[in-house]
Amino acid sequence: MSRSTTSEREQYRPHIHYAPAANWMNDPNGLVYFGGLYHLYYQYNPYASSHGNLHWGRATSTDLVHWEEQDVALPEREHQIFSGSAVVDWHNTSGFGKGGRPPLVACYTGHTADNQAQFLAYSLDQGETWTYHGGPVLDVGKTDFRDPKVFWHAKSRRWIMVVVHPVERQVELYGSFNLQDWESLSVFGPAGATGGIWEVPELFPLHDEAGRLYWVLKVDLNPGGPYGGSGAQYWLGDFDGQAFTATTPARWVDHGNDFYAALTWNDLPDRRVWLAWMSNWQYAHDVPTQGWRGAMVLPRELGVCADPHGPVLAQRPVPELQALRQAKTVRQGDGIFSLSPHQAHELLIRWPAMPAAEVKLEFRSEAGSEVSVEVRSGELWVRRPVTLVTSSLDGYPGDHRAELPLHLDQFDLQIFLDASSIEVFAGDGRVVISDLLFPSEQIREVDIQFGGSDPLSMEVEVWSLKSSYGV
Repeated sequence: MSRSTTSEREQYRPHIHYAPAANWMNDPNGLVYFGGLYHLYYQYNPYASSHGNLHWGRATSTDLVHWEEQDVALPEREHQIFSGSAVVDWHNTSGFGKGGRPPLVACYTGHTADNQAQFLAYSLDQGETWTYHGGPVLDVGKTDFRDPKVFWHAKSRRWIMVVVHPVERQVELYGSFNLQDWESLSVFGPAGATGGIWEVPELFPLHDEAGRLYWVLKVDLNPGGPYGGSGAQYWLGDFDGQAFTATTPARWVDHGNDFYAALTWNDLPDRRVWLAWMSNWQYAHDVPTQGWRGAMVLPRELGVCADPHGPVLAQRPVPELQALRQAKTVRQGDGIFSLSPHQAHELLIRWPAMPAAEVKLEFRSEAGSEVSVEVRSGELWVRRPVTLVTSSLDGYPGDHRAELPLHLDQFDLQIFLDASSIEVFAGDGRVVISDLLFPSEQIREVDIQFGGSDPLSMEVEVWSLKSSYGV
């Protein structure tokens, strides 16, 4: 991927998060692991850094860390290519395969001004080139009916499609034996947060530490998120091949302002990993980047953890990111840590669980405080102040908070700071806050203060991280 070196263009260019070299990007699409590659498709406008003329952009990776941007996969045709998913049709149920090669099949929403329907495309060369498959395979004659996530359900030996009716705040499940003929199975919702339209559903199984199986249903909404803009909610429950039944209340996936449209990789053995768009529809068109607009969160490995209030989803940065670690500073106790310019950083902070303990991290540039992270009174806070750069972004400044799991013996914070974002993981991934960040000047230091007990009980590690783009 070519990268400009001009300071204006690259001031907020991520060092370790995926972003295309130019133009607009939003939802991840078609995440699938096939042929030793992680395939990432996404909503992409190849003509401008604004939403419109949507194609599927494409990138690939061997390790979830280093991404190579590829040519557009699915170009706009008589309709825009809205969000969807991709599967490996190992048994050639679709009939698209040839010569014993399993086809890669994409199911996406074709969007026109007066209709949204679900279409197919297929590839016989591991996603390099694609063939569109005729007309829609699922069309109910609605202007809002989109974002199909398709997966193989082994127990019922058929494909399942999870798709939303945005205005009705409903998720509908369909079944198929050939990816082309679909029958309705069940409808979920309205439920949980309904203050905005529903989008980008996801349904997948996870096991907890004891081996118990849960199904996770995730759906995004806009507006109506934790702070009025975009947000993502989930339920844990059961899926019998026909219907999803929630056994927990709806909870927020992420307590920040910039996590949307998450999807998991299909066909990834032995673990479940997802990726999301790191932005918010409140200000996505107005963020102060030049020539490009949109990035992804760091990929996260998913699990289910016990909690006094019931099982909860846990998200942990994939361990492959540790390959980016360079210089390391270790200290017991608080103080000021210098941060290397033009690099991303990872911070790990641990301390024994103490009800009165307070931790504050102040990230500063020469212009002053750019963002702060606080733990106090059993809550995690990320505070984004108003700056000259962000004063015109409606919905950007503010405090984002989440309750911490107080039953743990040790508290922990894992923080990733990049050129234009901060992601904070706490409670072994039970709590996450993801926020875009546009500092007035480059952040040069972090002041870490520990109160309420002996500061020497706190362990701090600060890593500078190599660029995942090799520059």
